[in-house]
Amino acid sequence: MTISSTRRTVLAAGAAGAAALLVGCSEYGNENGGGEAESPAQEEPTSGESPGEAPAGEELAKTADIPVGGGKIFKDEQVVVTQPEQGEFKAFSAICTHQRCTVANVSDGTINCTCHGSKFRVADASVADGPATRPLPEEKIAVTGNSIRLA
Repeated sequence: MTISSTRRTVLAAGAAGAAALLVGCSEYGNENGGGEAESPAQEEPTSGESPGEAPAGEELAKTADIPVGGGKIFKDEQVVVTQPEQGEFKAFSAICTHQRCTVANVSDGTINCTCHGSKFRVADASVADGPATRPLPEEKIAVTGNSIRLA
């Protein structure tokens, strides 16, 4: 008995294989087994502003809201504000440079992304632990009295 493949059979098998590959690869990066990790940030252009960016000058927080040696994440504005030392405030993008997840928390002197485990130092957002290889970009803020505003 001879098995002959028709063009239709070969194309159907190839399409089924491609579909299986896409389904299998769509879960790449979800290494936490379905836990609470953030999904990659969605880019939503707004009227002339960067995605998620609060209007310039809008108060983001009070200085008392930012712990010394730590920080606070503002997910809507996609910004994390840190206070490495008493009275020194810095701001960085809250979007991880590895695969664009929103960072999840700030603890033990690092800004932490739970998607894949990257950690960034609160003082300068440099990489403390990968897989990220680039620091979080700096954001501009203005501190006036006890008010922290996006600049």
